[in-house]
Amino acid sequence: MPTYNVFTSNLALTNFQKNKIASEISQHHEAATGAESFFAQIIFHKIEENSHFIGSKKVMTRQIFLHGEIREGRSDKIKNKLITSLRDALINFSGVDKENIWVYLVDLKPDQMIEYGEILPKPGQESVWFNALSTKLQKKLKE
Repeated sequence: MPTYNVFTSNLALTNFQKNKIASEISQHHEAATGAESFFAQIIFHKIEENSHFIGSKKVMTRQIFLHGEIREGRSDKIKNKLITSLRDALINFSGVDKENIWVYLVDLKPDQMIEYGEILPKPGQESVWFNALSTKLQKKLKE
């Protein structure tokens, strides 16, 4: 149910790094929120050369910006745990320095989101939502 967009600047992640980062994001999201890891969608984007600026200055260092959209309704404690674990995973699997990691979480109302063709549930109601999906889709998601 969350979507995480990972933007890299002055950095080309290997397929191995992308796989590890995607796995870590999924696992950390599940550990912090209780939502199944198979709901996490991770999309990687490489920022083109000369296309990343902070203020009016071109960014010359390796940077990672993670923009995560999650369902609202979680406590500050849960979101703090999630955001710091995401930062640490990016550091561990990218080699980028801590000061060059940016992580933003944005809360979205569940009733304003559709995934797998259905309006999303409020946090804590995932199993009811999941059980209402077709058996074929449930099997696909569990694989």
